[in-house]
Amino acid sequence: MMRHWLLVGALALTLGLTATTRPGLAAPDPTAFVGDLGTEGIQVLGPDVPQTQRLARFRALFRQDFDIPDIGRFVLGRYWREMTPEQQQEFLGLFQEYTVRAYSERLGQFGGAQFRVTGTTPTGDEIVVTSEVDRTNGPPVKIDWHLRDRDGQYKITDVYVDGVSMKVAQRDTFASLVQKNGGRADAVLAVLRQELAVAR
Repeated sequence: MMRHWLLVGALALTLGLTATTRPGLAAPDPTAFVGDLGTEGIQVLGPDVPQTQRLARFRALFRQDFDIPDIGRFVLGRYWREMTPEQQQEFLGLFQEYTVRAYSERLGQFGGAQFRVTGTTPTGDEIVVTSEVDRTNGPPVKIDWHLRDRDGQYKITDVYVDGVSMKVAQRDTFASLVQKNGGRADAVLAVLRQELAVAR
């Protein structure tokens, strides 16, 4: 039920799995930031990478390069305000770990693909870096990275894969989940706890 956006965005997030060894780049060069994410990431991934290493790499990536608070608030939409501060913090922690575990199961198949940055476009207070991944069994996958300068370091606020926004797709999924549980925002916490317990 909650896997749709994960399937859509798995390729994009796969391309950044070297955060544990790659220092954060200064904000003035968005092309280099995304280029390093993609090029280095696809070089180290592959089916021979143990699951524990994938988990560790992706966990480090998500914490370092993604704007977790911004994404979490957007994903929950108006339901974010219905949570207590304690529930909000629990959600961000569960959301992060759920994403790490769900993606780690799908990362190996993208190792070795050809990645290239194709351009940059300023959009409001963000910069959109466009890129492509060549596949042997289909047309190139187009990936748009939305970056925002956070104190001199870029943070990823959204990723579009072939025109589909990860944030929007997950927000729709969470909104449906809340509605199916009597409009209670804390239902999201219960579902994430259950998903992570099963994954252990």
